[in-house]
Amino acid sequence: MSHNDQQQAAAVEAEAAGRGGLSQSELDELVASSDTGGRAADGPIGKFILLVALAWSLFQLWFASPFPFMVGFGVFNDTEARSIHLAFAIFLAFAAFPAARSKFQLGLGVIIPIILAVLFMIGAKDGTATWWIPVVAVAVVAAIILGSPKDRIPLWEWAMAIIGAGAALYLYVAYTAISGRVGAPIQTDFIVAVIGLMLLLEATRRALGPALMIVASVFLIYTVLGPWMPSIIAHKGNNLSEIVNHQWITTEGVFGIALGVSTSFVFLFVLFGSLLDRAGAGNYFIQVAFSLMGHMKGGPAKAAVVSSAMTGLISGSSIANVVTTGTFTIPLMKKVGFSSEKAGAVEVASSVNGQIMPPVMGAAAFLMVEYVGIPYFDVVKHAFLPAVISYIALVYIVHLEALKAGMEGLPRAYTPKPIVARLIGIAFIIAAICALSFIVYYGMGWIRPAFPETAGYIIFAFLTAVYVGLLWIASREEPLELDDPNAPVTALPLPGPTIRSGLHFILPVVVLVWALMIDRLSPGLSAFWAAAYMIFILLTQRPLMALFRGGRNMGAAIREGGTDLIECLVAGARNMIGIGIATATAGIIVGAVSQTGVGSALADVVEVLSGGNIMAILFLTAILSLILGMGLPTTANYIVVSALLAPVIVTLGQQNGLIVPLIAVHLFVFYFGIMADVTPPVGLASFAAAAVSGGDPIKTGVVAFFYSLRTAALPFLFIFNTELLLIGVGWGQGIFVFIVATIAMLLFAAATQGWFLAKNRFYETIALLLIAFTLFRPGFWMDMVSAPFAEEAPAQIAQAASDTEAGKDLRLRVAGVNDLGDPIEFVAIVPIVEGATGEEKLEAAGLTFRTEGEKMLIDDVAFGSAAQDAGLDWDQEVLRVLKPVPQPSKYLMFIPALLLLGAIVMLQRGRSGRSRKTAAA
Repeated sequence: MSHNDQQQAAAVEAEAAGRGGLSQSELDELVASSDTGGRAADGPIGKFILLVALAWSLFQLWFASPFPFMVGFGVFNDTEARSIHLAFAIFLAFAAFPAARSKFQLGLGVIIPIILAVLFMIGAKDGTATWWIPVVAVAVVAAIILGSPKDRIPLWEWAMAIIGAGAALYLYVAYTAISGRVGAPIQTDFIVAVIGLMLLLEATRRALGPALMIVASVFLIYTVLGPWMPSIIAHKGNNLSEIVNHQWITTEGVFGIALGVSTSFVFLFVLFGSLLDRAGAGNYFIQVAFSLMGHMKGGPAKAAVVSSAMTGLISGSSIANVVTTGTFTIPLMKKVGFSSEKAGAVEVASSVNGQIMPPVMGAAAFLMVEYVGIPYFDVVKHAFLPAVISYIALVYIVHLEALKAGMEGLPRAYTPKPIVARLIGIAFIIAAICALSFIVYYGMGWIRPAFPETAGYIIFAFLTAVYVGLLWIASREEPLELDDPNAPVTALPLPGPTIRSGLHFILPVVVLVWALMIDRLSPGLSAFWAAAYMIFILLTQRPLMALFRGGRNMGAAIREGGTDLIECLVAGARNMIGIGIATATAGIIVGAVSQTGVGSALADVVEVLSGGNIMAILFLTAILSLILGMGLPTTANYIVVSALLAPVIVTLGQQNGLIVPLIAVHLFVFYFGIMADVTPPVGLASFAAAAVSGGDPIKTGVVAFFYSLRTAALPFLFIFNTELLLIGVGWGQGIFVFIVATIAMLLFAAATQGWFLAKNRFYETIALLLIAFTLFRPGFWMDMVSAPFAEEAPAQIAQAASDTEAGKDLRLRVAGVNDLGDPIEFVAIVPIVEGATGEEKLEAAGLTFRTEGEKMLIDDVAFGSAAQDAGLDWDQEVLRVLKPVPQPSKYLMFIPALLLLGAIVMLQRGRSGRSRKTAAA
């Protein structure tokens, strides 16, 4: 999601306060100005911009497809594709986003190029010509000062767009020449890189607001002025030649991993979401959610949560999610008793949470694949459980709000069946889904090895037959239309017909999941096949519907399908402008971190500030993520904070005895990054929801923050209890963890909302928090009752290994030096395998030892062994040996927790019963 500037947010606030909500056209303009570009250039210029956006989508489809390799034409390597990708993004950023009108924004646009010009001149080597640098800066400044109208593109902005795109294309055009002079840039490289960096930062300011531009500029300043920095973060400094080479000419900076992920994966998923939404899936999700949940207490709010969760599967933008679902859900929430602020807050909390829901996760899932170095399937597996638990808890929070206010749901469209019949129906549906899953998995799994050459065609034919059948079923139902949420509601839509009217929208998702999870194709290729099938549906669903409904207006239906496709391709490209620019600019920051070594310096700073306490480190990271997220889009925020602090948390955690998996740290950073979309004063999702509801945007943001506390609690929990991320658990234990964690999160929500079965008393809130913590992390209390490890002297390490069962871990606290030669201490986990003696078990792990006086030193570590993976190296001194000892099951701690919960239930049931009797009297 692209953040706009504070002026835009203030304008939204003023409009909402003055008019009690915005019209649909004004809401569409708000989304455009913050996500797709606010310039409305009509006529030939507007058509040209549409053609450029269309060309970008077609290029990305071509690059992701297998067709270039099949025909031997149009094959691009990763660097060339990144260059073309960024060229499109920069061109469209200048064409679609006018410069901001506020003095603060314009001032930044003028000041930053001047600062960079001075900086680059300072960093130039002796003899390097620098006279042209001020000329470039003055030209950029002049183009900004001359103005930027919304209804046309002036000549100087055409120049910025074309020159910026040309600077990005330089790597593609001069790829062969550059590869022959790596590390030795020529004058042309200097000119292109300086122009490219200045225009990229200006494009960032336009598309994303000032925050990311400022942060990237600060890192460039730090790169040059390293020797003059405080001693704890000082470095030797880098000259202009090194900056040009690192940031622009190679793939270490702007054209690094982040832009590569945007090029290879993210674009296709954004395009897939655009296609799915245009086909009617967004409307379908909303209607299904309302038909199933609208009759419950606070039903519209629960439906808003569920529909936002489903929309979040295909949308990477919080504000677009708020406006898409909120224009329908917020008025209905107000109708059943929610205040304007609470209705907006529910929509904000559910829409923002869409970014933590796999498979897209606001593009972060694909970045994690590259940064953490694990398969995409594993990222989705680890992220799935916390996201689902968070959404279930939000539905429960809505239920509590409804209980507090005594709300009722909307009237049903039918008389419900008896409970037994409904349970039988639900069981039948579950059985049918399981049977279908079994048939698809094993049937299609059998097709692939049996017909390796033609399996794709067979699967396509099978899915198409299913698609035609589902579309025929849908044609028997009335077309789904979004009703006017402000009109009187007489009844909800019938669940059966509503569900049947759009079942064919599930098929592209089946293609995506099959390609990712079963065939294990790359995310980019999987998204291509899903998007290709979605294009097939978009082109054929209108004609087929017309055919099934009598064959009228076939020509119009075919034309509408083609128009829908072109509009989707254009919309997908415009949705990608901010993400493409953000990933490129975040690459400047990542490049500066790798070039200056600030990461290790930052570890020292964090350790000093936290005193080495892991909880203090996590709180510092959370606060930094929130602060950066107030001005950075989610993707850029994740890239920056993960590059700076994820390794720090892992390293300092290891030094303090907590072994934190890297994926847990990256998810921790990501969760707090999206919290900034909620948090005032900058959270634009809250302003957009207030614009729909007519409520106060600051109050909306505050309420949404309290609704989102469950999302803030989860990262701390899965850092210390990695079972929540399904790390090291099987299916049976995974289901058990899901059930227990869901109950714990519901109790946490009840505590933070001050209501369980009745209004909480203060001691009941404390008890509920204690119970929730115990269910989440029972090992915390059990470790106090019975220590999980016994300490042995370093000299007894062989005996400790002998006493440790195969499959268990031995923990060693060792002292040595890091890569920079500084002394460090850390805890290493050594897995123990079968062996006759302790020495054999240690050798199987890759370790041999020697003694020098009273010291036990590591004599050798086998290459590629488990010991090397644990960070052990020769000549490190073993300080402590911790061997596992038998311990009672940690789940015994559930007994006192459940007894305490039972006591609270009895107390509150008594109070709620008395309240009902009083109300009846």
